[in-house]
Order: sequence, then structure tokens, then C-alpha cells
Amino acid sequence: MGFNQSSDDSDFGVSLTVPIPVSSEPYIALGPLARLLSFLFADLSHIPFFSSRIGERLVFKMSANGDNTELVSAETQPNNRRRRKKSIVWEHFTIEPVGAGCTRACCKQCKQTFAYRTGSKLAGTSHLKRHIVLGTCPVICRNQEKNQLTPYSPGAKTGSFTDPLRKKRRASPGSPFFPFDQDYCRQEIAKMIIMHEYPLHMVEHPAFVAFVQNLQPRFNMVSFSTVQGDCVAIYIREKQSLQNVLEGMPGRISLALDVWTSNQNLGYVLVRGQYIDADWKLYRMILNVVMVPNPDSGNALNQAVVSFLSDWGLESKLFTITVDHRFSNDEATGDLKGFFSIKNPLMLNGQLLIGQCYAHVLSSLAQDALTAVREIVNKVRTSVKFVKTSETHEEKFTELKEQLQVPSRKTLFLDDETKWNTTYLMLVVALELKEVFSCLDTSDPEYKEAPSMDDWKQVETLCTYLKLLYDAASILTATTYPTSNMFFHEVWKIYLELSHAVVIQDPFISNLARPMQEKFDKYWKDCNLVLAVAVVMDPRFKMKLVEFSFTKIYGDDANTYIKIVDEGIHELFLEYVAQPLPLTPTYVEHGIPSSPKRETSPGETLLATGDGLLDFDVYISEISASQQSKSELDQYLEESLLPRIQEFDILGWWKLNNLKYPTLSKMARDILSIPVSTVDSDAVFNVGHTVLDSYRASLRPETLEALICAKDWLQFGSTEMSNAIVKMEF
Repeated sequence: MGFNQSSDDSDFGVSLTVPIPVSSEPYIALGPLARLLSFLFADLSHIPFFSSRIGERLVFKMSANGDNTELVSAETQPNNRRRRKKSIVWEHFTIEPVGAGCTRACCKQCKQTFAYRTGSKLAGTSHLKRHIVLGTCPVICRNQEKNQLTPYSPGAKTGSFTDPLRKKRRASPGSPFFPFDQDYCRQEIAKMIIMHEYPLHMVEHPAFVAFVQNLQPRFNMVSFSTVQGDCVAIYIREKQSLQNVLEGMPGRISLALDVWTSNQNLGYVLVRGQYIDADWKLYRMILNVVMVPNPDSGNALNQAVVSFLSDWGLESKLFTITVDHRFSNDEATGDLKGFFSIKNPLMLNGQLLIGQCYAHVLSSLAQDALTAVREIVNKVRTSVKFVKTSETHEEKFTELKEQLQVPSRKTLFLDDETKWNTTYLMLVVALELKEVFSCLDTSDPEYKEAPSMDDWKQVETLCTYLKLLYDAASILTATTYPTSNMFFHEVWKIYLELSHAVVIQDPFISNLARPMQEKFDKYWKDCNLVLAVAVVMDPRFKMKLVEFSFTKIYGDDANTYIKIVDEGIHELFLEYVAQPLPLTPTYVEHGIPSSPKRETSPGETLLATGDGLLDFDVYISEISASQQSKSELDQYLEESLLPRIQEFDILGWWKLNNLKYPTLSKMARDILSIPVSTVDSDAVFNVGHTVLDSYRASLRPETLEALICAKDWLQFGSTEMSNAIVKMEF
């Protein structure tokens, strides 16, 4: 009796041979031998292989030479050994014989069969895995779609055929394997905190720690100081990339200085930079966040600008600065102009250097208008609140609306008093439903704050002027920041309407418009030259819109103001003419000189030209010099206006005409990038200034700057910045 064990990478086999007398029958059953085997298997039952084989029908097969008999399974009689199938695919397939020496694998779900064994040749299991994993099994695909729509229920069985290879740790075809990376996960947590303004301490919150540990037990949770360092590292990396872009910037950069405050009476000046790159794309981003002890002092602006220049080194490339309206006084702006006149060549004698924030000016005008009729606005707000805070009142209001057949489809809503546009929109909706409110006063005794008809007339007048401000400010809320040529038309309309309103005989209108007109008049005087020069760079308008609007505003004196704009833009153009033009890409790439020289041999004179027409060339040059040639600016202004289409890509137009107007396009690039507003798009309608929350105000200034700037840069995509480096024309 012998005991042999064989094993390989995929199976474990045991053969037991027992000597028996030669018999005429190939298969015999021995009583004593059976008892011996039962004892033997009892001793080996602790081995998993034998434990799983006990209970199979066993027979004895006589060896070929008749010396011994081999113990085999009845299911594997054709083979000397049975291979144990370890692959997970056998949970989904069965083996079925189809002929002599040939078996096929049958899918338990769709009953489709696949080649498995032909004689001694095995087909493997790769094609079976693809059937399960890649979704070619129709039954599995339907179940997966069904499970995606079925909500999770506790206690539900997992690991079924809808997730066929759940137990398999290695990557399988169609399901790529992603190795765990501690550093990558740390970076993603830092980006999450930056992008969503989560507190840095959240990485130490017990609930967040438990969530991460259950999600990935191998992740070593980071501390506050670690994630703070990770956030700063992201800021430094993005800043280096941005510095490379700004160093190769073809034009100048303009700044917008916005002031935030905190409950600790500290100020934070946000320095936003705005420029147009070589591919004629407009960029606007936060470059610095500077903490200032006294945000109301003019020195706060100087401190912020000096910090920006020391960080980015762009003293010679600064074009204009737009400031918060609180700092638009002569004392604050005078210090800045004096500082820049030393290190930065001022364009147009500094007339374009300082400007007020357009959004702040409009918000201030809207507040003045709403304050003038505060009592009436409160009546309307109380009436809306009466309807919206009670389901019964709202149902009764809807019934009255239907009975009166009021055509308005708008729904009442309460305003947010911190955003003036919501108050304006609330008044517009209430005004359309004023008849319903009038009837509600008589049908519901609880309603006692109904505005009178005179009140509604004043609300209508108020909304007329608020609409001017609302339409003008809405330009700033576009998904892409507008170029500076977009604002002149709205600004001169507001100026004209307010100028007419103050001389109207109606005392309510004149009293409403007078404080608004006085405040806007200052903005118009400070910024109309900048806005007019910007609209001249629009080939749809040029000087024509300036001439038209100034005639409406100034009447007989219009030519005086038109001349100021015309002389200003020509003077600015001459300053750009004095600057050297950059080499074209052809010259940069091939090194072609701008004026190739002809080599002459000793004794040869320059008059000995090949065609004998050098004298003719001299004659032509003398005639050209005597004639007054037109500049690029004059050629541009004399050409016909482009059709006034709504969706006009002005940057794309200048990109196409860059070679035609090489100097004028440089000037247009800088002018069109002037920031008109200092605030972000979501703060355009804010009544007050942005107040930093107490948590962020408690952070170190360096950390706060890193979080705010990095969010702004990541929001617009660092990949776009990297692409800009490649496209830059140095």
C-alpha cells in the first residue's frame, strides 16, 4: 500500500494504491480494504482537501500491470488526477461534456457555452472572465442596471453575480486596478478644503476621521498642521506656474483692489489682476490677499500694491488700477500716482490709472433709491410676507388672482435685504399683482398693511430707475468676465436718464433722482474717458458711439468733450508707437533680419544695381516722405463700422487683425483688459462689503492668502494656465 501526493500551482492531488491479488474483474470491492480506507480518511479528514472529498463515490481501478489498484473518483475516471478549480469564474460556470474527450463551460445565467477542453488541450479561463466582467452576458447586464436603480437595503446579499469578481483582488480586464497612494489622497483632501472653503480642522473631526477610515483603512489620517502645509504647497506650486505665464505676458496688467473686513476690525485687500494673453484670452484672478490693520486708510491701498509688486515684479507692466469707491478720493489716489510715476511709465499722464468700482457705485445708487422710499418698500415687503408665511393666506391670494384674471404668471417671494437686486425683483412681481393685494385688503380682515394706489405708483417709478441699475450691473454677472468696451453704453444711458430726472416737474421723481445723479456725476467725470477709449476699440462703434452719446448728453458743447476723447486716444497711440514692436513669429523662428544688407565688393558703388532703377527707388521714397501717411489708428477709425451683432467676439476680431494693426492691437489688448469692477460676480449686488468669517480671520495671513488664491486658480484650471505658457509669444 502506497501513499503519493502531487501538487502544482493550481491543484492538490493524492493517489492511494493498495496491492491486491490479480483478479479477472478490473473493478472489485473489498470489505476489509474499505474499512482500512475509512480509518485512513478519518485520520486525514482534518485536511481541507480530504474534508471536501469525503462522501464522493470511490472505486478501485486495477493498474495496467496488475500489481496494484488505484483509488479514483467516479466523476474523474478518465484522468489519473482531478484538478481543483480555484478561479472565481467557476462560481458562474459549469463544465458539461459534449463528446468524447471534449467539454464546454456553460454560463449559469445565460446558458451560453464556451470552449474549455478538447482532448488534452485546455482553453483557459480568460474568455470566461471577459464574459462576466465586460458585461457581454445579457442576464448580468440587466441585473446590473436593475441594481443601479434599486436603493441599498441593510442586510441585502452582496457578492452575487451582479458583482462577479468581487473576491478577486487583482485587476481584471475592463476594471483597471488603482493602487493606493497616501500622498495623492493627502493632496485631494487639501484640494477639497481649498475648493469648498472647509475648515482646516475638519481633518481632526471624529466623524470625518471615522468616515475616511471606513472608506480606506490604509490611509493614515493627517493633522491640522499637515493639511495646512499641503494647502500651502498647492498654492506655491500654482503660483510658480502663474509666474511663468505673467513673465511672458505680451501686454500690460491692470489691477482691481477690493477690501474685505472682519469682526476683528481687520481689513484684507484682495488684489485681482486682469490681462489678455498672446492668444487673446482675457484672464482675471486673485494674485494677493494683504492684511491691513486699518482698512479705511488710504495707506491700505499702497501697502497692497507694494506687496503685489514685490511678489510678482511687474512694476513696468502696470496699466490701470480700479479701487473700492471708499478710496477714490484725491488723497488716496494721489499717493498711488506719485508712487507709480517713479517706477512705472504712466500712460496718458496717469489719466487711466485710477478708477472707481462700477459695481459699488451701482449698489450705492440702488441703496439711495430704496432708502428714499423705505416706508413704501417695507409695506410691500410686509404684504408679501403676509401671503408667503401662511398656507391659508397664499391659497386665498391665488383664488383672488384667478377670479380677477390677473395675467401675471410670476410668484411672490421675499427678498434678501443684503442684495438689492432681490428687493428690486420682489417689487416688480408685487407690482404686477397689485390688484390682488387691493382686493385682499377687503376679503381678509387679517391683512392690514395694503399699500395705497399712490404707493404703487411710487413703486412703479422706483422700479423704472432700479431697472437701469439692474441691467447695467447684470453685465458683471456673466459666466465670462466682460471686456471694458461693454460698459460705456450702459453708463451714458444712466447718466442721461438721471440728468433728465432731476429737472422733471414731479417732486417725487426729482427728489428720488437728485442724490443718485450727484453721486453718479462724480463717477462719470472720473471714468468716462477710460470707458470712451475702450468703446472706440470696438469696431462696431469706434468714435461714432462717443459722438452720438455726447451729443445727447452735452448738446451744443458736445464737440468739446468729443475732442478730449479723440486727442486722448491719439496721444495714447503715439505712446505705443514709441515702444518697440515685438518680432513676428517668422523672425523669431528663423532669425531673419528686418532689413537685409547687400554685400558689396571693393570699389563697387551702391548705385550699380542690377536693374539700374535705384534712382527710381530714391525718387519714390522722397515722394512718400513728403506725403502725410495715415497712422494705423486713423485707418482704423476711417474704415466702415462692422454690423452690430449681439454675439460679437471682440478679442477674436483683434486676434485676426493683429498683423494689420500691429501697434493698435497692442493698445487694444491693454485697454480691453481694464477691470471696471473690483468684486467677484457673486458680490455684484451686495449692499455691504464682504465680511470674512471668524474662523478664516483667525488663520495666519499667509495661510489665508494661500487658501483664497489657490481656490481662485484651481477654479479656473491650472491646465489652462499651463497651456497658456506654450502659446505665449516670447
